[in-house]
Amino acid sequence: MSDGRGKKYTYYPGCSSQGSGKHLDESLRAIAPELGVELETLDDWNCCGASVGHVGGGTLPNLALTGRNLANAQKQGPQDVLTACAACYLNTHAGNEKIKKDVAMRGRVNEALSAGDLSYDEDLQVRHACEVIVNDVGIDKVKDRVTNPLTGLKVAGYVGCQTVRPFANTDGGGNYDTYDDPEFLDDFTEACGAEAVDFDVKTACCGGAVSVISPEKTLHLIKEILDAAKEADADVIATPCPLCQTNVEMYQDAINKEFGTDFAIPVVFYSQLMAVAFGMDAKDDAALGRNTIRSEKLEKMAK
Repeated sequence: MSDGRGKKYTYYPGCSSQGSGKHLDESLRAIAPELGVELETLDDWNCCGASVGHVGGGTLPNLALTGRNLANAQKQGPQDVLTACAACYLNTHAGNEKIKKDVAMRGRVNEALSAGDLSYDEDLQVRHACEVIVNDVGIDKVKDRVTNPLTGLKVAGYVGCQTVRPFANTDGGGNYDTYDDPEFLDDFTEACGAEAVDFDVKTACCGGAVSVISPEKTLHLIKEILDAAKEADADVIATPCPLCQTNVEMYQDAINKEFGTDFAIPVVFYSQLMAVAFGMDAKDDAALGRNTIRSEKLEKMAK
């Protein structure tokens, strides 16, 4: 169990934590203290803009959204900003680097923020939750915390295309994995006592926001992911990305109708696997009840 003296981070939940990705938020908050990670929620946070912020808004409005979050984080202390959402990480990390490196742009962002009596003058670091687990916590600590190993569970680790691109293999991204064949999700799986199956499409795109708007254009992309998981005889697909989780789970019925398949593969977050492996509560900690396609095998393993 955690001794409660973890490293502190300012936690930016992002919009998906309030809806489709609520089970990622709940399970991450549950496992964090068990791994020595103290999450202090960012006060008065706003949407990062994600893909919508790039549609007709221009650079400054999008950076101002990021700048406002960073300005509020700055008021909470110099600790790193942590987010679990791939889109939030991409937008906030990239925006932070632009603001820090471009003096003129920082001035324009601060001019916009001044309307709300805010400014961003520090150089905070924005980090992904998975990178923090790899670099600050370490896989060995994850293994040490396991009291309920997920023996016999076959997991297809679906990283998605955003979590590791373009920052994972850079100094700013913590150099925690590669772009094309990342291993961290398989390492998480094996640390929990489960089997990481071979999964060649681990960084394939699920269609992202296009799947939400025009799913008929992306069903074939999601089908490739499901085909690979079924071929590997996976019990569940695990992912770190809220949008990947939503798309791969929610469109299985549509894919079955379109292609005559019979997919019903549970899609969970890595943090849900960890919560179960840590012997935590299936509902309150692992949030397994929030998955649309329930994993009977994983739920039976849960306490």
